[in-house]
Amino acid sequence: MNGASGMAVNISFVDSYRKFMEKNSDPRTENWILMSGPGPLISILATYLYFCTTLGPRYMRDRKPYDLKKPIIVYNVSQILMSIFLVYEGLVSGWWNDYNFSCQPVDYSDNPKAHRMAAAVWWYFMAKIIELLDTVFFVLRKKNRQISFLHLYHHAMMPICAWIGTKFLPGGHGTLLGVINSFIHIIMYTYYLVSGLGPQYQKYLWWKRHLTSMQLIQFCIIFYHNFSVMFCDCNYPKFINFLLSLNAGLFLYMFGNFYIQNYLKSTSSHKKNDDINKEVNGIDKKEVAVNGTANGTSKAKDC
Repeated sequence: MNGASGMAVNISFVDSYRKFMEKNSDPRTENWILMSGPGPLISILATYLYFCTTLGPRYMRDRKPYDLKKPIIVYNVSQILMSIFLVYEGLVSGWWNDYNFSCQPVDYSDNPKAHRMAAAVWWYFMAKIIELLDTVFFVLRKKNRQISFLHLYHHAMMPICAWIGTKFLPGGHGTLLGVINSFIHIIMYTYYLVSGLGPQYQKYLWWKRHLTSMQLIQFCIIFYHNFSVMFCDCNYPKFINFLLSLNAGLFLYMFGNFYIQNYLKSTSSHKKNDDINKEVNGIDKKEVAVNGTANGTSKAKDC
């Protein structure tokens, strides 16, 4: 009896899932790569998380870090070009002069611009899959300290959001997220490209802190852009607006905490250490100059 009821529940669940997909998914995208159902994406993300948290570090434990300088340069250049392409497609397909920033429903028609936006959303999804290599490179170079919860959450969540967008909402209000995020990635992967060229280029990377600031601004815009629609009459799923707002809020919190810990607190701790050093030495630079002259001890005499 229990077995029969369990089977009935499973059949009911599968039937409900099939009906939901048939009713809500966009037929224009269902035959595109990785879009048949959530199974392929779940498999990719499960493999990614297992490799980056368990299998990869175990494999690299007794091995030297791989020298991946050239592959990473090629990867960063390709990511910059992909991001430029996505920004261009997002603007040309709607956000330059056709879309309404206050409320933009999805156009499910075969209109060329609507189809072009749907294709841009799919390319954005593929870009999020390719970006999983960021963490793979960390593992193979034994940079495990850089694989934080924020890093893993960000890289695992973005493909899920992009897949939902491609499967159900390949256009409309939520696509502004992809345009802004791709613009930030042009700058971000440019930073990675320059930093990967060698120590002699570190002097050109003074703007790292500002990159994090731009990411915070990005999440503020995305949060407001989606949260504000929940209080007006717009033919766009408010549940999706809520999820995008929630996700942007979480990213804002985590990136904000990262910014505070790495820039604000570290700056104040450096200043505090300088003050402690002065107290330990008992004198500051002005006192050294005054006392040194008064006592008749100078650098020349010390030498």
